[in-house]
Amino acid sequence: MKNFSGKVLFLNRSDINTDEIIPARYLTENTKEALKPYLLEDINLEGFDNKKDIKGKAVIITRENFGCGSSREHAPWAFEVNDINLVIAPGFARIYKRNMFNCGMMAVELPAETIDHIFSVFSNHDTDLETVFNEGSFILKAGDVEESFEFKISGFDKALVEAGGWVDYADSKY
Repeated sequence: MKNFSGKVLFLNRSDINTDEIIPARYLTENTKEALKPYLLEDINLEGFDNKKDIKGKAVIITRENFGCGSSREHAPWAFEVNDINLVIAPGFARIYKRNMFNCGMMAVELPAETIDHIFSVFSNHDTDLETVFNEGSFILKAGDVEESFEFKISGFDKALVEAGGWVDYADSKY
């Protein structure tokens, strides 16, 4: 099972599309690793620098409709090779969310009011998140401030996460 804990990168914008997550010009790359330096290269977010702001982050907390646009599997792959396996938002594009779980990663939905609260308390601080997977919760910590939040995922998605995603037969010996 992948790691779902670590430092948080806050992306304070709705409707971040898959072309901003990994630009289409890199879809001809033939390994996941080749996508690594291009994650969020074209995102339009004031003050964000993908060369500096992604390094060392393991979790994304963002706004509504994350992963909209085309249905490319490359978008979750670009996060995966950058060791980001958890994205938390009020909502996801349906295919993007499915691709996350199919890759053994998590796309956790929380109410918009909860995301607003998290942004107001934690986004301007160095924030860590610890996922307690079996309890369906995570803990955010920034300095002396600590809060716990519950999440739900389906039994099917939980099984995908525990298995590390679908078996990639191209990489297997079968």
